[in-house]
Amino acid sequence: MMNFSPLLTDLYQLTMLQGYFDQSMEETAVFEFFVRKLPKGRNFLVAAGLEQVVDFLENLTFTPEDLYFLEKDGRFRSDFLEYLSTFRFTGDVHAMDEGTLFFQDEPIIRITAPLPQAQFVETRIINILQFQSMIASKAARHSLLAPDKLMVDFGLRRAHGAEAGLFAARASYLAGFSGTSTVLAGQLYGVPVFGTMAHSFIQAHDSEILAFEHFAECQPENVVLLIDTYDTEKGAQKVVDLAPKLSRKGIVVKAVRLDSGDLAALSAKVRHILDQGGLQNVKIFISGNLDEYRLSKLCATGAPIDGFGVGTKMITSADAPHLDCAYKLVEYNGVARRKRSEAKATWPGPKQVYRLFDGQGQMCGDILTIDSDSCPGAPLIKPVMHKGQRISDFPLLQESRSLTLSALATLPEALKSISTRSHYSVEISTKLKDLALQVDRRRGER
Repeated sequence: MMNFSPLLTDLYQLTMLQGYFDQSMEETAVFEFFVRKLPKGRNFLVAAGLEQVVDFLENLTFTPEDLYFLEKDGRFRSDFLEYLSTFRFTGDVHAMDEGTLFFQDEPIIRITAPLPQAQFVETRIINILQFQSMIASKAARHSLLAPDKLMVDFGLRRAHGAEAGLFAARASYLAGFSGTSTVLAGQLYGVPVFGTMAHSFIQAHDSEILAFEHFAECQPENVVLLIDTYDTEKGAQKVVDLAPKLSRKGIVVKAVRLDSGDLAALSAKVRHILDQGGLQNVKIFISGNLDEYRLSKLCATGAPIDGFGVGTKMITSADAPHLDCAYKLVEYNGVARRKRSEAKATWPGPKQVYRLFDGQGQMCGDILTIDSDSCPGAPLIKPVMHKGQRISDFPLLQESRSLTLSALATLPEALKSISTRSHYSVEISTKLKDLALQVDRRRGER
């Protein structure tokens, strides 16, 4: 993970931190990150970004350069800056595994630490979890529609910054994509990397077939040819004409790519041309302004498409570009707390989520309750860090991807829909409701 200064935060995190410092408010606090309600069109979300949160917490430290900037800023006293020079995260973390499916009000991470630490990390935790969970949830919708197709993230160039491009490559792979075009994601996360060529490569040559030949000779193990620069059907025929010459050199054409036009109709025409030319094993890969809605329509036509490159609309989660998420205090100094703001009330106390399954192994409901409660089902929130250190190494991303795919297989069919909103039961336990009433009564007495 790229390391950022702790100054990558909101100013109010530092001003509150000095307030806590001034009043010696160092008792243990518990904060939880959750989504208040699912975005329109989403029936579930996918938890992602936990490993990057833990990396951030383990490496949290203010450098002399950071402290010098704060000193020159003039808002903060020297004794507070001295305190920051030794500031570290020493708390505990409980969380859902990456790839876990979750719903409204369910905390996917719980931070337990001295109040200044637990408060200060809010901005970066939301920044990491909101984005990766949003992208993983979007990508999972594609994976469910075409589970047997090659699905590749093509979004880096349209991402909202470098880190977003990297995190999206990671999150989409976690949610079932086959890989990414982003090379650094391969180095950092082990995500399989895929790539073909651009139209400019074709245009730079005096003839299309010469461009194909040159590319095949320089990439003999990855001959994927972009055939729609000029005329798609003529491009396909040129691949057929070139294939015997390449074969004599021991080079096999792996696939062709279409990036424009009526992709369903063109893929059928290209498939016919390739088959007639004896290239039945050459795959057809398409890209160009794809999302799950267009993917659904293409799959419904039965178009002979073997793989998809998905870019802009996924990497920006264009139809739902943010999650209504929050990181809220639920306990301080052993006393449960809750927010009562209109339409933004929260449930108090550290919590656990239990998941129920029916006789066919399908998810059939969750129970949100206090952490000390015991309910039927599988508990989803587990210990991850203790006293500022991770308890164990994270699984490889490939293993977390398998967990996600297994979880998606347990979704009821209605929740897989990309067009119909379906209800999933998240029951609030009696003990949690009682705790909320106790907190409200206590507040009313003050």
